[in-house]
Amino acid sequence: MGEVREQFKSRFGFVMSAAGAAVGLGNIWGFPTRAAENGGAAFLLAYIVLIALLAYPMLVVEITIGRFGRSNPWDSLRMLDRRRVSLWLSSIAGLGTILVPTLVMTFYCIVAGWFLCYMLAPIANMLQLTSLAEWLTDFSTSRNLTAAAVFYILTIAIVQSGVRDGVEKWSQRLMPALFILFAALIAYLLTLPGASQGLAMYLIPDMDKLWDSELLISAMGQAFFSLTIGGGSMMVYGSYLAKKEHIPKMAMQVTAIDTSVAFIAGLLILPAMFVAMNHGVQIYGENGELLSSDTLVFAVLPSLFETMGSIGSILAVAFFLLMTLAALTSSISMLEVPVALLQEKTKQKRSLITWGLGLLALLISTLIIFNFQQLFGLVIAVSTEYMQPLTALVTCILGAWLWNRQQVIAELKQGYPELMTGVFWKIWPWYVRVVCPLLIILVIINTLF
Repeated sequence: MGEVREQFKSRFGFVMSAAGAAVGLGNIWGFPTRAAENGGAAFLLAYIVLIALLAYPMLVVEITIGRFGRSNPWDSLRMLDRRRVSLWLSSIAGLGTILVPTLVMTFYCIVAGWFLCYMLAPIANMLQLTSLAEWLTDFSTSRNLTAAAVFYILTIAIVQSGVRDGVEKWSQRLMPALFILFAALIAYLLTLPGASQGLAMYLIPDMDKLWDSELLISAMGQAFFSLTIGGGSMMVYGSYLAKKEHIPKMAMQVTAIDTSVAFIAGLLILPAMFVAMNHGVQIYGENGELLSSDTLVFAVLPSLFETMGSIGSILAVAFFLLMTLAALTSSISMLEVPVALLQEKTKQKRSLITWGLGLLALLISTLIIFNFQQLFGLVIAVSTEYMQPLTALVTCILGAWLWNRQQVIAELKQGYPELMTGVFWKIWPWYVRVVCPLLIILVIINTLF
């Protein structure tokens, strides 16, 4: 299997693909909202520290397991150790790495469809298609179902083309486009009245807030989910990575890009909030707390764009295009995980498997849309709050405690010959054995209690 397995064509392709898997709505939507709720710069500082303490070490674990196994996450985890307890744990983690991205995709594509609609609505207004614009921004079953289906088709079309011609090629296009859109939007918004206040809130920390327990727990959760730890994507992308590559270095590059996107998103969203306040748009409720994140993105920012005339319509299209691209880079990685499993198990054509799994996920999304109040929040909670942290914890135990140390060394040394003499090996092994499990357990405890 390893001899014929498709690989990323270049280092840049892997980094863009892995960064694209990590960069998503959590970075551009979730991170700025949490930052605004938790003191701005203080949250940013805590987040950066916790990315280094938790997310990066675990990212190295997942990529290394993936490259070692040269297979889908289920089989790669089962190759680590053949003892009964290890096989039992690998079955739990392997099942999690398949179910988590599949379930996340079922609600993620619904939300991505909303962004797609909000991107098209200003265009419809400019073309004087008022009824279409209203349909695109109204919360209706027909709108949600149509938009989700369109987004699924985009995702399927990319994934069916394979690793090099699909995932890698489009990640190399979409990620640079993401940064160009960010730069253009930030450059304009920072010239507007009120932006400097948001910038100050975001970049000048209140050190008293830094030790707030709620802030630290929130930052820890954001750091954990930011790099899709426990989501299977990084493991399957690692399986497509050439043996000659330096895993710790490439994991650092992915972490840096992911963190940079979150940071840049804050540079866009927080100043935009204060610009909106300057235009009379309500950002905080009567109790002084930030309005909910869905209100911030789907009501507050569109209200800001509406006050800005024709330039506001252009900004709205650019902003929601940004959100759509970010969602697409993540959704292709989510679909790739179960596709890799079934392709290797059944030996069927990739296109057939991709369309079959994509349509199955769309069917589940349809069920969620028709029972939105009952299922939407439930699927989010089950997949991201319970299954993903548990999968990450079991993966950490397998990779750090049960996997033979000499095999780990041999795998890492293939792209990092000086491994044993570097600082990385003096810290990383004991760190992922002790600190990472404790931090993941804290995330789980915070979720449960």
